[in-house]
Amino acid sequence: MNEQTVSPAAVRQVACIGAGVIGGGWIAHFLARGYQVAAWDPAPDAEQKLRRLVDAAWPALRELGLADNASVDNLTVRPTLEAAVADAEFVQESAPEDLELKQDLLARIDAATPPGVVISSSTSGFGMTEMQARCATPHRLVVGHPFNPPYLIPLVEVVGGKQTDHSVVRWTSEFFEAAGKSVITMDREVPGFIANRLQEAIWREALHMVANGEATPAQIDASITEGPGLRWPLLGPCLTFHLAGGEGGMAHMLDHFGPSLKSPWTRLQAPELTDDLRDRMVQGCADAAEGRSVAELVAERDRAVIAVMRAIENVRQGKV
Repeated sequence: MNEQTVSPAAVRQVACIGAGVIGGGWIAHFLARGYQVAAWDPAPDAEQKLRRLVDAAWPALRELGLADNASVDNLTVRPTLEAAVADAEFVQESAPEDLELKQDLLARIDAATPPGVVISSSTSGFGMTEMQARCATPHRLVVGHPFNPPYLIPLVEVVGGKQTDHSVVRWTSEFFEAAGKSVITMDREVPGFIANRLQEAIWREALHMVANGEATPAQIDASITEGPGLRWPLLGPCLTFHLAGGEGGMAHMLDHFGPSLKSPWTRLQAPELTDDLRDRMVQGCADAAEGRSVAELVAERDRAVIAVMRAIENVRQGKV
C-alpha cells in the first residue's frame, strides 16, 4: 500500500462512481455516516434521480440514527469522473454489470485516483481478478459487494483479486466496519460471492415453480415471509438446520435427513426466461403488490427491516 493512504477510521472524503440504485444507496449510507461524498454518473438526469433517492432514504436513516455531522448537503455531484475522485480517500464504483464496461471504467478510475487510495467495486457477480485486468495499479482494487439497499442492509462482502494486495483487503474490511457495515471478508473469489449465490438458488427454483404452474409469486413470497424467513434474521440457514437436529444438533440432522439431499426438491439450473414466464412474473408481482407503488413498497420494506433489526438487537442484548 502507498504511504499516502489514510487509516480506515480517518477517511472523510468518499467518491462514488455510478449513482443508480446501488450507487445511490451507497451515497445515502455514506452521507448518513457523516462522510463528504463526491459523486459522478454519466446519465444526464443522474443528479435529480440521485437526490430523490437520497431524500427517500433519509427518513429510514434518521430512524436508524444519523452521525452528528451527517447531512444531505455533504453531497456534491461532479461533472466528470476525474473531478469526483480528485480528493478521494476511498472510491466505491457501482456501474452496471457489464464486464467490458467494468474493466474500462475501473482502469479509468485507477488512472485518475490519487496513489494509495483504495478502489472498491459493488459488482454483484464478477470477480476482481477479471475486472482489474486493465488497471495500472491493480493491487489497490477490491470487491466491496453490498446487499440492496446499501443504506439499510448492513452486509458487505469483501474479497480481492489475484493482483490485490492482502493489506488492501484488510484495510477495506476495516473501513467498512468503521462506516457501520457488517463485513464478511472472504478468503477466495467465487462467482456471485456468498449471499447472491444463496439468493440466486431460491430465485431459480421460484422461477421454475411459476413456469410450471406449481406456485404463484405471492405464494412463493409468503412461503418465505411466513416460514423460514422468520428464523433467518437471527440464526441463518445453517444454525436453523442445526436446531432441526434437536439435542443431536447438525450431526443428527445430517444423519437423519441426509438422504433427502438425493430427492428432486430443487432444480438449480435456471429455466428459460420465455415471454410467458416473464409476463406471469410481472403480473404475479403486480397482484402481490395489491396496488402499492414501488415507492410505497420501498417505504414499507424499510420500516419492516428497521423493526426486525431492532428486535434482533434486543434479543442479542437480552432485553426480551
